[in-house]
Order: sequence, then structure tokens, then C-alpha cells
Amino acid sequence: MHISVQADDFNIPDEINALSKDRTDIGAIATFTGLVRDIHGEKAIKSMTLEHFPAMAEQELEKIGNDAINRWPIEGLTIIHRYGKLLPGDQIVLVITTSHHREAAFNAAQFIMDWLKTDAPFWKKEETDEGTHWVAAKSDDNDKKDRWK
Repeated sequence: MHISVQADDFNIPDEINALSKDRTDIGAIATFTGLVRDIHGEKAIKSMTLEHFPAMAEQELEKIGNDAINRWPIEGLTIIHRYGKLLPGDQIVLVITTSHHREAAFNAAQFIMDWLKTDAPFWKKEETDEGTHWVAAKSDDNDKKDRWK
């Protein structure tokens, strides 16, 4: 399992290659990449700043990753989450799961994202033409997480 909380961007093909190179036992690779949108509701987004507690964030991502590994037969796992000021189109988060079969890879990746959205200690502040504001948690994110219980 590879967990990283970083300011720098990531390269998706390089990260996939790190998990799959010389692995003939892997039958599925599932990826999810989260990007900064240029609009939220009806407001144009100029930038998003992600803040976090470094040690806490890494520990929580590791816990979520271990929970996924314990639920599905995952052969490899990468979770990368960025912080700092990001612009529309920038990559925020990357989840890669590898498994013998696609269902396990897909389910594990979706599980990780559903739990990451609610439990990982990251806070988003959006900058619009009207100023800056903190993004509130959404109740439907909790509903998505709850389906895995």
C-alpha cells in the first residue's frame, strides 16, 4: 500500500506502472482521479485551497486503505491526496486498486473514495468572484459511506 499526502501533482501512468510492472497475477486495475471543477452550484471557482493535519491525514488514509484490503482481495493500492492551492482542472486525489478480478478492484476504489470524502481530515476553501468560503460537508456523502456498513 502506498499512501501520500503531498502538494505536488502526480502522474497517473507512473503510479499505475508502479503497482503493475512485472505483475502477471493482476487481472484488474481500477482508478479514480478527482479534479478541481471550475463551477460549484452557480458560482465560478477561481481556486480551491485544501488544508489538512499532516500526520492525521496520512493515518486516516492508511486506515481506510487497510479497511479496503481487509474487505476485498486487493493486490496493490495507492492513495494520493494533494493539499494547498489548486486551480480548476488540477488533480486532487488518486486512488488505484489492483486485484485478480474487476469487481474487487472497482468496489475497493469506490469504498475508499466514499470513506475518504467523509472521514479524511481535509478542508476545502473555494475562491469565487464573491470571495472565499469553506465547503460544507454533504449529507449524501454520509449516505454513500453508510452503504458499506
